[in-house]
Amino acid sequence: MLIGILGAGQLGRMLALAGLPIGLRFRFLDPAEDAVAAHVGELIVGDFDDPAALARFARGLSVCTFEFENVPAAALRAVAAHCPVWPPVEALETGQDRLAEKTLFQRLGLSVHPFAPASTRDEFAAALRTVGLPAVSKTRRMGYDGKGQAVIRTPADADAAWEALGAVPLLVEALVPFDRELSVIGVRAQSGEHRAYPLVENVHERGILRLSRAPADVTPALQAAATAHSKAVMDALGYVGVLTIEFFDAAGTLLANEMAPRVHNSGHWTIEAARTSQFENHLRALADLPLGDTTPRGPSAMVNLIGACPPLADLLRIPGAHPHLYGKGPREGRKVGHVTITDDSATLARSTQAVLALATEHHTPLHPDANP
Repeated sequence: MLIGILGAGQLGRMLALAGLPIGLRFRFLDPAEDAVAAHVGELIVGDFDDPAALARFARGLSVCTFEFENVPAAALRAVAAHCPVWPPVEALETGQDRLAEKTLFQRLGLSVHPFAPASTRDEFAAALRTVGLPAVSKTRRMGYDGKGQAVIRTPADADAAWEALGAVPLLVEALVPFDRELSVIGVRAQSGEHRAYPLVENVHERGILRLSRAPADVTPALQAAATAHSKAVMDALGYVGVLTIEFFDAAGTLLANEMAPRVHNSGHWTIEAARTSQFENHLRALADLPLGDTTPRGPSAMVNLIGACPPLADLLRIPGAHPHLYGKGPREGRKVGHVTITDDSATLARSTQAVLALATEHHTPLHPDANP
């Protein structure tokens, strides 16, 4: 079976690494000649809106997917004329628009922050009155890793926030206090079967994920709620594959923040620490194969390597550490690898701190405009 992946970054690379042992083959389309997934499959270099490149890419594919949500929906529709595309285009379009996300969550009964859209300066002022202060204003499209956001704590901040975001269509949300960020990774088969991994607790540094702990310390009721939310969203979209929903935990209430219609950074721990990784389960769903067990093998942590990689030998000396280096050159704010730590609870805490110390020592400073 030949699987096409739009995008050839580290997520595409890890998908292929999960699929090669079970006999799957991979073709990628990416504008970058040095895209790292070229190490594990055929790379077609071309823009996502190039009809000739899309035609070459789609020829002979069994099924197609994508590794990041900023792929143009038109590219998926072009490929869909040649082979099945999963997740569906509708899921991609929903994930590309924060207003569409929040509206879907609200319609399905998920709790969300108060929000209001704004496309003009007057609508922006009205949205701030609707949701109240403090608030956060976000671009509706293309924002990720902390990009495209501005916090408004007082009326005096409003003009600067509007100008900083380029006066593009925005979503204004109430800035509600919360205790931590959690994410749930679900997978849905073509039959409609749904499974979910345990909730993960995530720690960010200037908008970029630095650390994930799995499983998160949550009540069975909170886990059941997250699993039900995942299933509801995936059923509504006719989804096939892996989908991640990020939540804010506000005193035991899950507030749905956003979704990622793809394999996700907060699920990298599943490679070593779950019975079936998120990457293999995504491929199983695409290929109409039985879904794998999402049970964790034990506690784990995942540390992102941002900007630059520490010396490999230093990482390998840490008990329970499993480095994944993406083959990317160093660059400010860039995710160049991750380390999963698995071991008993006492050693896990010490080893995680050791990896974090190395990552902090070797990473370049993070800035809001950093380009991962």
